[in-house]
Amino acid sequence: MLIIILILFPILIISILKESWYPLFFRLAQIWARGIMLGMGFYPKVTREQTLKKGESYMLVSNHASMLDIMLMLHLSKNPFVFVGKAELAKIPLFGFFYKRTCILVDRGNARSRKAVFDQAQKRLQQGLSICIFPEGGVPHDTSIVLDSFKDGAFRLAIDHQIAIVPMVFYDNKKLFPYQFYEGGPGKMRAKVFSFIPTKGMSQNQKKELREQTRTVILDALLEDLNNTN
Repeated sequence: MLIIILILFPILIISILKESWYPLFFRLAQIWARGIMLGMGFYPKVTREQTLKKGESYMLVSNHASMLDIMLMLHLSKNPFVFVGKAELAKIPLFGFFYKRTCILVDRGNARSRKAVFDQAQKRLQQGLSICIFPEGGVPHDTSIVLDSFKDGAFRLAIDHQIAIVPMVFYDNKKLFPYQFYEGGPGKMRAKVFSFIPTKGMSQNQKKELREQTRTVILDALLEDLNNTN
């Protein structure tokens, strides 16, 4: 991770000088992510029920089980997007320097921080970017949990801006690169992009319904895969 950042460092620095240059930073981040995955022996295989349209904004959501999720998300989206992520990740050396300057950081224990997230996300959407949120709010500590409950933020934003939800499933990341040391290994990273869930005409009264509809799509796919492998 650090070697690739150092190689790209001069261009990365230039790409974060202006907000309008974010698409350049995004392309460099994709090179970074693909280089890391390839170097670690991970080979993405993505299937799609629907493809993103160039120039449109979306709300990208998936299950969250590994640090690989960030890299795989960067790999599969052609449309530039901004992550909404935990403020603690900004403490990671070098990576955190770019993370806090390009992502929307949230401290979920702070109501003012949560409000600032919505303001920043609205600004990014108005610039024509997409937003990526892992709606579980983090990686579940209990490894037996297939998919944790979803928080409301992604769905509230999607309804506010009438943008489609793009549900995705990352099948293998927990097995390939878990948070437990000395586990995992190289292999194929399967991902699936499901048909988009439209929000046009929805109101905030339908936020819970939208949240559970999205979670059901992802959970059903994970459970089906578990049943097929057992």
